[in-house]
Amino acid sequence: MSVLMNQLKEAAAFIGSKVNQKANIGIVLGSGLGNLSKEIKVEISIPYSEIPHFPVSTVEGHGGSLLFGELSGKKVWVMSGRFHFYEGYTPHQVTFPVRVMHLLGVKTLFLSNAAGGVNTDFNVGDLMVITDHISLFVVNPLLGKNEEELGTRFPDMSEPYSKALIAKAMQIAAENQIELKKGVYTGVTGPTFETRAEYKMIHALGGDAVGMSTVQENIVAVHCGMKVFATSVITDLGIREEENVITHEEVLEAATAAEPKLTLLFKELIRSL
Repeated sequence: MSVLMNQLKEAAAFIGSKVNQKANIGIVLGSGLGNLSKEIKVEISIPYSEIPHFPVSTVEGHGGSLLFGELSGKKVWVMSGRFHFYEGYTPHQVTFPVRVMHLLGVKTLFLSNAAGGVNTDFNVGDLMVITDHISLFVVNPLLGKNEEELGTRFPDMSEPYSKALIAKAMQIAAENQIELKKGVYTGVTGPTFETRAEYKMIHALGGDAVGMSTVQENIVAVHCGMKVFATSVITDLGIREEENVITHEEVLEAATAAEPKLTLLFKELIRSL
């Protein structure tokens, strides 16, 4: 057994010793979106620092605990705070929790993030359901020896985000008068925000939004056979007036303002499963 599989199984066994129940839904909460955890009937909270081989969040706006509880009548695992490549973690470390959730029985993964708007029709505060992604600018987390226990050497990525879940989300949004955009998410390493020329390039490539997370998590989830649903909160506009600049504080503020809509969407979508 590889070092990675040993570490994954040690982490899963430790978590399993704390929680004697199953949940087939996993959620990863992104920048400024941690308050969804307040909607969960939390049964146990495990600090990342206690879980063998888990990284620890270092970014403002991210929590640092793995939660187990109930949301919309369903048992869920929730990552309150995620890890990023730009923090200095390897792709295997960034995606380690997703693989652990797979070993814990998670079949459907919900991802959220804060993203820069590249589509010129987008506004700050918009919610965008991710229909596809461009991963050319991030390191693929499946590089190296393939873990056959987790998935195939060459996973198909023709449907990285579940079309069935997207259709349900659009219906829920319409029923609750929530405007929901759809688009392609472009993953980059960060931690710098993109230059004006880079935003224009991403726009030319077909990207509607750009961010520093989600893509590596999605690739690993698909490799493990999970269904994935992901949403971006558009927290800033990449193609903008020359004098405007972007700050992390503004990103968090916009994400927090959009959070009630995202919370409702996730709750109702999970209820429908």
